[in-house]
Amino acid sequence: MFEFALDGTSGSARAGRLVLPHGVVNTPCFMPVGTRGAVRGLHPLEVERAGAQILLGNTYHLHLRPGEATIATLGGLHQFTTWQKPILTDSGGFQVFSLSALRKLDEDGVDFVSHVDGSVRRLTPERAMEIQWALGADIAMAFDHLAPGQASPQETRDAMERTLRWLRRCRQRHDELSGAGPGRQTMWPIVQGGTDAAMRRESLAGILEQGEWTGVAIGGLSVGESKLAMHAVLELLAPDLPRSRPRYLMGVGFPDDLLEGIARGVDLFDCVAATRNGRHGSAWTSVGRVNVRGAALRLDEAPLDADCDCECCTRFSRAYVRHLFVSEEHLGPRLVSIHNIRFLIRLADTARGRILDGTFDAWAAQWRARYFAKGSMQ
Repeated sequence: MFEFALDGTSGSARAGRLVLPHGVVNTPCFMPVGTRGAVRGLHPLEVERAGAQILLGNTYHLHLRPGEATIATLGGLHQFTTWQKPILTDSGGFQVFSLSALRKLDEDGVDFVSHVDGSVRRLTPERAMEIQWALGADIAMAFDHLAPGQASPQETRDAMERTLRWLRRCRQRHDELSGAGPGRQTMWPIVQGGTDAAMRRESLAGILEQGEWTGVAIGGLSVGESKLAMHAVLELLAPDLPRSRPRYLMGVGFPDDLLEGIARGVDLFDCVAATRNGRHGSAWTSVGRVNVRGAALRLDEAPLDADCDCECCTRFSRAYVRHLFVSEEHLGPRLVSIHNIRFLIRLADTARGRILDGTFDAWAAQWRARYFAKGSMQ
């Protein structure tokens, strides 16, 4: 278990296979986000038919409700949700540190106020591992200190160094838990350091000094920095990341970001934008973004995207989807969410094929030109 093999490369872009206890994941891969144990508004079969190979669950939200003890009693997250393919859980660090007004940090961990019932909770590296072990995900993420994009250099450094110190504690506790169930779950570290090149290198070096890992995540690149800065960090890290291990870019998943990440050697992505945009009537298509509420679609009999094979595009017209949104029918947001998830999964799948046949660079250039073409409906 937890094996990764490269099937091919094209420049920095990679196509691989990640073996996990609940299945094999072909990379590059987009992971839909099931924050509270469900991809918002969608049935698991709809997510599976969209091509999802692996889902992300949120430790913070599942800890607060229904609680990891409840989920463990009911057979773990796979049994509880009926999703039998792989699951990755984040550590909860992003949520804790995004609620800056409601938390108190010390070296041992973080006290925070639950948004559910107002209770004061404490999350430490050890507790993050215990919660994720109880949830039963295939991949657990280390508990990190996330500095926002506007943080000062000193704040960014403090967070990066604390993340490395906490990583040792995460690994020790996870190793203790894994002793009772070898092969059940693996843990991945997270590279931090903002957009500072020296700090990013130091973070990665500190991670690799702590031993072998089955994968490495890159965090802190969807918290307010520019796209060019994100690209620069990925290019900086690519030569030093272990070639034989999967690379996961956390919280990034707009279509162009997915393509640019793949071009820079990223294997796994996740983001809530697919369903969040879907709920608000923003559909990603091969010719750019479409506002499905727009009056121009009132008599449009074409599908959202003529190139798409999703359950929305193969059955319904733009006019009908617009009608659903204007009428506030729940089906509208669900259909566009399905489409957006399928769009990202197809994008990653197509990129994989192009990497394997050696045409990735030419195809990526054509994709960018079409996606950002002047006159695309916005």
